[in-house]
Parts: sequence; structure tokens; C-alpha cells
Amino acid sequence: MSPSLSDDDPLTLALMPPPDETPEQRAVREAAEAEAKRVSDEIDEQIKRERENERRRKRPVKLLLLGQSESGKTATLKNFQLTYAKREWSEERASWRAVIFLNLVRNVNEVLEHMGAEMADLPYPRYPENESTEELPIRPVKTLPPLKFKEKHKQLRLRLGPIQQVQRELEQQLGAASTEIYSSAVTHPASFEPPTPSPRRAPHEFSINSSNGWKSALDKFRKGPGNRPEAPNGTNKVSKDVEEEIAEIIAGCREDIKALWDDPIIKEVLNRRKARIEDAPGFFLNDTDRIAVKSYMPTDDDVIRARLRTLGVQEYRFIFDHGRTVGQEWRLYDVGGTRSSRAAWYPYFDDVDAIIFLATTEWCLVSPFDEKLSEDRRVNRLEDSYLLWKSVCSCKLLARTQIILFLNKCDLLQAKLQRGIRIRDSVPSYHNRANDLPTATRYFQQHFKEIARQYSPSQRPFYVHLTSVIDTKSTAVTLGAVEESILREHLRRADLM
Repeated sequence: MSPSLSDDDPLTLALMPPPDETPEQRAVREAAEAEAKRVSDEIDEQIKRERENERRRKRPVKLLLLGQSESGKTATLKNFQLTYAKREWSEERASWRAVIFLNLVRNVNEVLEHMGAEMADLPYPRYPENESTEELPIRPVKTLPPLKFKEKHKQLRLRLGPIQQVQRELEQQLGAASTEIYSSAVTHPASFEPPTPSPRRAPHEFSINSSNGWKSALDKFRKGPGNRPEAPNGTNKVSKDVEEEIAEIIAGCREDIKALWDDPIIKEVLNRRKARIEDAPGFFLNDTDRIAVKSYMPTDDDVIRARLRTLGVQEYRFIFDHGRTVGQEWRLYDVGGTRSSRAAWYPYFDDVDAIIFLATTEWCLVSPFDEKLSEDRRVNRLEDSYLLWKSVCSCKLLARTQIILFLNKCDLLQAKLQRGIRIRDSVPSYHNRANDLPTATRYFQQHFKEIARQYSPSQRPFYVHLTSVIDTKSTAVTLGAVEESILREHLRRADLM
């Protein structure tokens, strides 16, 4: 038989009111007990909330970056790291020095290639090397008088000869170049199925193929004890002398690089051969004065603009040390944007919290012939961007996934509009509209919004931001709004699990 409480029980006696308690004393006692219970309940509720938050934090926020090649996915990812993982960003920044050197010498070598082709009177390029021209339109040939090269141009080629070896050395140090996959087959991107591949090297492009993207390359240039590049296991993987020798060679070519880029004959060469080097990712020729010095160290903006393309799907894990989600792990997936890479996207759709889709509106301001996909010369970039957006919106697996549209490279769009290029010349449906940035961005926003409304399995909010992801300050403001929106969706999904 279990014991029962009695008047002799110490706990019962302690809880009993005093026998001579007055009504006033009773009111005070009951108020104190009520306050004690309120405080106790608040503590219990706080503990419950903390446990719930801890449970939610265990699941990382997963964000997928989608878009065509060169749409700004990797630059967006780097902006996330700069804004929300500042310590890790600071630790990696110096390692980007070799990548920026590579970008600069690639710029120089590309100009030299065009100059050499013009000197040899070679025909203007229309297609990638070995690309079949079957069923493709023929560009009308325009007869131009030969350019009058001078002795100084020949001397520049000779003096800048070592730059080619510097490029090869940097590519070897950063990692073996990967084979890009191209296809001549016209495949609708909605299926996310790979086209029939034919391996070819991308012209003028260096890439690495790794599971963690740029980190594999940068680890070789990380500074260990004694300011020497050191691998995670403590063994020096890249000689500091090699990096410093490269910096010295580039510094020695500084004046020649500037003379090459500023030369009016070279400007005409690039114009004739339709080489828009300054609009391409990884362009640093305008920064030669600052970069081509032995003491150069990268700035934040340099790292954002640096180009080191990786193939396949790259996963980056950041513990946010700033913003609303301090201590939260975020996993960002940067995927290859070429058509042949899109088959790898689908497995990442099932549990992703949100997708940032990058589309570049400045691609509308080029002739339909000149701006084709490098992997399929039959497809216009702008049209491919619409088709890709349609396929993402219509995917049933993503029916409840938040999709955020970045209309990127608005700075390049504005620059082209200021040069007098007319949108209606490339986009016939734009007729009778003002040729300015606000009108253009409203037009493209509406077009993407209509595609989402028409093809989404169920209606969802339309989130869009006008961006220039190489502008770190404005992008940080955009990412603040994106972080809040994604976190809200992440917590909602966590409640449903």
C-alpha cells in the first residue's frame, strides 16, 4: 500500500499557510506564489524555445544556385561568404592572388592571339574550333582595309612572350585543366537530361573539376607557417618561390601590358574580331597598374571578380558569423551552367530550401548571331535563359520550393544602353518601348513573371532582384533580404519535418 500524505508530512506542512494568517497576508502570499509560477513558466517556455531552435539549427539551410554559364553564380556564392562568413573569407583572400594573376595573363594572351591572327590576315572566327557549320546561318563578309601594324607591335609581341609561359605555369599549379563537354544536339532543357556529348576544349577557358570547387585550387596557395603555402597535412604543395617569380615576371611586363591595351590599333583589332574582353568575367586589364606589381595582394572586389570556373556540382559549407542566422550552417551548391551539366541538377532538387536563379539581361543587347551558347551554336543565350527558367518553374519536384530570380549584370546592360545600342534590334517584341534601364528591367521582369505564372504547378510568390553581383555593397543589401526570406521558409519546412 503506497504511503499517503498526512499532516505530519514535512512537505505538506511547509506548503500549508500559517494558521494565524490574516487576509492581507494571504493576498500577499498568493500574489508571490503567482509571480513565482509566472517566472517558472517563462523559464520553461524559454528552455522549450531554445531546444526547438537547437533542433531546427541541426538541419543546415540548403541553397541552390542555378543559371547559364557565366551568369554570375560563383560571384553570388562569393558574396555570401564575404557577407556572412567574414573570417573564412579573410583567411582565403590572399590565396586568390594566383587566380587573379592567371586572369590577367589570360587577358593579355587573348589580346595577343587576336593581334597575331590579324597580322597573319586570318579570317574572323565565327564558331568554336572544330564546330560544325551545318545548318548555321552564314555571317555576311565585310571587306575591311588591312590594319597598319608598326614595328612597336612586333616588339610588344616579343617582349610579352613570357606571359604565355606564366599562364601555363599557373594552370599547372592550380590544377589540371578539365575537358569541357559540348554538344551540337539541340536538347530542350526542360528534361534536365544530358545531350549526346562530344569532348572538346573550351577556347581560352581554364577550369578545375573538384567536389569542393575553388577550395581545392586555393589550398595549394594557402599560407602556412613562415608565410609559405602549406597543405592541410603540413607539407608545402606549392613553392613560394614559384608564386613570387610569377609576380616578378608580370611586374616586369607591366608597362608593355598597359601599352598593348591602350594602343588604338589593338582596339580596332578587337572591334573587328568582335572580342568583348572587357565584358567577360575575370577581366583585369584596366587594373594592370595596381595588379602587376610584386607586392600585389587581392582586394575583396578583386576576389569577387576573379574567374576560376569549376565543372560539375560544387558544395560549399559556411557557418554564418554575421546576420540573422549566426551559428547556422548554410550549404550552397554552385552547379555548372552549360547544357551538358544540367543533368546533374536534378538530384539536388528534393530537399533544397530555396533556389537563386541568375539571368543576365545584358545578353539581349547583342545580335542573335553573335551571342550564342558556346556549347550549342544554334541557341541564343537570352532564349535559352527563358527556356531554362520555364523548365525550373515547371518542375513538379520544385512545386513548393522558393525560387528567387536575380536579373544580373544590370551594370553592363546600362553601359550598353548608354552606348546607344537598341534593345528592339535584338528583341523584336520590345518595339515602341523606351530604350532605358527602368523600362528594360520592367519588361524582362514581367516576361519572367509571366513564365512562372503560366508554368508553375501551383502558384507561388514571385521574388526578383536587380543585381550586379560584382558590386559587393549593393549585393550585400540584396542578400540581407534574401537571407530573411530563405530563413523564414527554412523554419517553416523544419516545422513540417
